Amino acid sequence: MKIRIKFEKTGCMKFVGHLDIMRYFQKVMRRADVDIMYSEGFSPHQKMSFAAPLGVGLTSTGEYFDIEVHTTDSSEEMIRRMNETNVDGIKVSSYRLLDDNTKTAMSIVAAADYEVSLANSEAVSEIQKFETFMAQDNITVLKKTKKSEVEVDIKPMIMEYKVNSDSVFMKLMTGSENNLKPELVMEAFYQYIGRELNKFEIQVCRLETYGKDGDRIIPLMDFGTDIS
Repeated sequence: MKIRIKFEKTGCMKFVGHLDIMRYFQKVMRRADVDIMYSEGFSPHQKMSFAAPLGVGLTSTGEYFDIEVHTTDSSEEMIRRMNETNVDGIKVSSYRLLDDNTKTAMSIVAAADYEVSLANSEAVSEIQKFETFMAQDNITVLKKTKKSEVEVDIKPMIMEYKVNSDSVFMKLMTGSENNLKPELVMEAFYQYIGRELNKFEIQVCRLETYGKDGDRIIPLMDFGTDIS
């Protein structure tokens, strides 16, 4: 059986990197007595894959990973058992059964919601300029690749946005085909208002992660159903 798990990563856990989070949940599976499947061969490992790595320093209420299990109890029971073993800053919020033909979360990730809060009072006073920033015909930035740097128009990758009093909500393209980080958007915005971005001036929280379902995108947890 395929299971999709949603969890939150907050507090001091935002400083824990992706590889350590993977190892952490491998231990959670054992401690919570999850009947997870293992690969075959000389070095068997748990059948587990994460949707989209979260950068160090970012918090999230919408992280996902998929596992395969032999047997399972109800969603409510499994969530309870995992959360009993979790440390402060990690909380499982959803445990859902997927159809056998459902693609992995990693392969269908298409977008993510972010809330970017500004800590600098001078930047906060200019947050409304984000509207005119987005009104530009294009927003060209220098994006680093594995081999070089290329100029990219990131405006088409910003699917939605909303300006609040001291923060900006953004729905950004995410995944293997198109991937835009909120930090890059804010760096471009700071350049637009004539400031240099200090990474400690912003706090980023990923609110939700979406997958592509035909011509629409839906939260990754909506691909599954609760187990009663």
